[in-house]
Amino acid sequence: MNIFILNAHQPYPFSEGKLNQSLVERATTHLEAKGHQIQHSSMTESYDVETEIEKHLWADSILLQSPVNWMGVPWSFKKYMDEVYSSGMMGQLCAGDGRSRNDAAKQYGTGGTLEGKSYMLSLTFNAPKEAFDDPDQFLFQGKSVDDLFFPIHMNFRFFNMSPLQTFCCYDVMKNPDIETDFKRFEAHLESQYSL
Repeated sequence: MNIFILNAHQPYPFSEGKLNQSLVERATTHLEAKGHQIQHSSMTESYDVETEIEKHLWADSILLQSPVNWMGVPWSFKKYMDEVYSSGMMGQLCAGDGRSRNDAAKQYGTGGTLEGKSYMLSLTFNAPKEAFDDPDQFLFQGKSVDDLFFPIHMNFRFFNMSPLQTFCCYDVMKNPDIETDFKRFEAHLESQYSL
């Protein structure tokens, strides 16, 4: 399987990106040992839009490794989406939104050309696991991580890609358990990318 790993981390003074980079490195080592081919892109490096589109076309699956900044992805990955994904709307990643003036019955968002490809979100949170899926919690009010990341899921669905199970490291700043997270991550990769 060809797997394209995107590291969406944006460095900040209080967060250098070591955990996200370590997860990218562990994913690469684990998946290559299982016979998968890997390509990378990082938001801390420059990129060429056409090359990034080619990586998406090459990949059987995309692994998005990202911290959660203000309830979403960092601005640099949003910029990447605006540049790369908008350029890919001319038929490489999707044929527009799937509708046309000649066929008004087609549903919005059905123009994706990447059927058969999958994606996986791997996220690092300051929020504890207990903040999700519990209606008594103040901020998320019973919402799940995938509810919070619904817009990112929709971006990949717009290309007709299928989701793999989301992975999360929780409470990474105030109560980290990184070694356990690494073990869980490798088990998660094994379950999602078994040959």
